[in-house]
Amino acid sequence: MRILLARHGETPWNAEGRYQGQEDIPLSPVGIGQARALGERLRELPITRAVASPLTRARQTAEFALGERDLPLTLDPGLMEIAHGTWEGLLASEIRERDGERLQAWRDAPHEVLMPQGESLQHVFDRAWPAFARATEGLGDGDTLLVVAHDAVNRVLLCHVLGIPLSKLWGFRQAPTTINLLEGPDVDRLEVVRLNDCSHHTLLFGEAVHRAL
Repeated sequence: MRILLARHGETPWNAEGRYQGQEDIPLSPVGIGQARALGERLRELPITRAVASPLTRARQTAEFALGERDLPLTLDPGLMEIAHGTWEGLLASEIRERDGERLQAWRDAPHEVLMPQGESLQHVFDRAWPAFARATEGLGDGDTLLVVAHDAVNRVLLCHVLGIPLSKLWGFRQAPTTINLLEGPDVDRLEVVRLNDCSHHTLLFGEAVHRAL
């Protein structure tokens, strides 16, 4: 089976550098453009099943990605973004003033951080991997699954597939509406074929990043 693991498009809070976590922020006009570009890129590709986080930015991205296909979109709360707790809605500069030590740890040792009134990366993995596995159930060799989730969710899933620890979470990027292509006979035997491919809206040496997870 093939799995297209995508991240949602840009939101106004991404552009401003605000930590959004589980706040339900919709796509910005730029994000809508990115999601439309993703849909155009996937337009001729057969997709067997589509699953997304229920947060609006992920759901909207999945809908644009599916385009005119008559295919139901399943929403799974296990794929929701990490809960940033009291950080949500704040700029990195504001967090640095209020919770600077934890913010630095989030950059240096993310696997050790518990968000204030929120989640850790392990918490995210413990709900996201079962959701990811549920999405693959019953798929065969010729099937293609589209999963649209979030930065932290994609990162913990990819760390697991790649066999690297969560401490290496920042070792690769997840741009807006990026595609990660995974292939394998089942969810426990996947290979990463493409990582952080956002060529549908960004040149090879372009910059397609965000300012806050």
